Amino acid sequence: MVAPAPRPAPSASLIDPAALMSIRSLELRAHAVVEGFWSGLHRSPYHGFSVEFTEYRPYTPGDDPRYLDWRVYARSDRYYIKKYEDETNLRCHLLADQSRSMDFGTRGYTKAHYAATLAATLGHFLDLQGDAVGLLTFDSQVREYLPARHRPGHLRQLMIALERPAAGSETNLVAPIERITALVRKRGLVAVISDFLAPLDRLERNLQTLTACGHEVSVFQVLDPAELNLGLEMAALFEDVETGQAIYIDPAAARAGYTQKLMAHCEALRAICRRLGVSHHLLSTAQPLEIALFEFLQERTKRGRKFRPAARGGRGGAR
Repeated sequence: MVAPAPRPAPSASLIDPAALMSIRSLELRAHAVVEGFWSGLHRSPYHGFSVEFTEYRPYTPGDDPRYLDWRVYARSDRYYIKKYEDETNLRCHLLADQSRSMDFGTRGYTKAHYAATLAATLGHFLDLQGDAVGLLTFDSQVREYLPARHRPGHLRQLMIALERPAAGSETNLVAPIERITALVRKRGLVAVISDFLAPLDRLERNLQTLTACGHEVSVFQVLDPAELNLGLEMAALFEDVETGQAIYIDPAAARAGYTQKLMAHCEALRAICRRLGVSHHLLSTAQPLEIALFEFLQERTKRGRKFRPAARGGRGGAR
C-alpha cells in the first residue's frame, strides 16, 4: 500500500472531505476550510507559526496603534503589528491541473474537485493576508491565466476559473511551468497542484529553471485512495480517461506490480523536489484539507528566513 504518512494536525476537529465536497460553492468550501483552520490553530500548540508566516511581530509600547491587526487580535487575544504591504506581500501563482486524469474519484467526488478546493483554499487564505494570487490552469496545454492580483473581484474570478470541469486530454507538466517562468519576472511562490501521473523526464529541468529565477515552489500531488492502494474489489474492464484505451485489470494479480510502479513514480517525483529544494506534499483525497494548509504554512515558516519576495516600488504594487 502507498499512502501519505500521518501528520500532525492543528486541531482534532477537521472537516471530513466528503462533507466538505457536498457544499456546491467552491468559494464557500474554501471559506469553511480556512475558518476551521484558524479556529483549530487558536486551540493548538502550533499557534505561533502563522503569525511568523505573515511577518507580524508582537506589539511593544511606543508602536503606532494604527498598525495593529485587529483580525489577528480577535483570533489570538494578542496584539500584533503587521509590516508595510510593500515589504511583506507575496505574489503567488497557483498552477492547477484540469486534465481528464483528474476527473477520477471513488469517494463521491473527484481529484479535480479536491484539487480545485485546495487551490481555492490557498488562494482564499493568501488573499486574506493581503497577498496577490494568480492562477494558471492546464491539461495538455495552458488553458487560462490570471495574473497575480489583490483587488476586489479578483478572487471571485479565480474561483470561477477553478470551477470549470476537468475536460482536457492528457497531462502536460512542462507547458504550464515554461509559461509561468516566461510570464512571471518578479520572484514569488508557485504552487503546482496535479496528480503528476505523467512522464517526469523533462520536469526536473523545468522546475530547476523556475527555482533558478528565484521562485519558491511547492508541489501538491493529489491521488485518490484507490490509486494509492489499488483498492478495487473485483476484476473489471477499465478505460484510460486520457487515451480511451480499454484495460482489463484483476486487482489481486496486479496489486503488487502496480504498487511497486506507483511507489517508484512517487519517489522519483519526491527525489526531483528534494534535489531542487522544492517542497513535495503527497495528498490523498480522503485527507482533510486543513492538514494540507497546515503543512503548507509550516513549510513556508521553515523557509521564511531564507526567502523574501523582491521589493516593490511602492505599496499596493500588486493591486
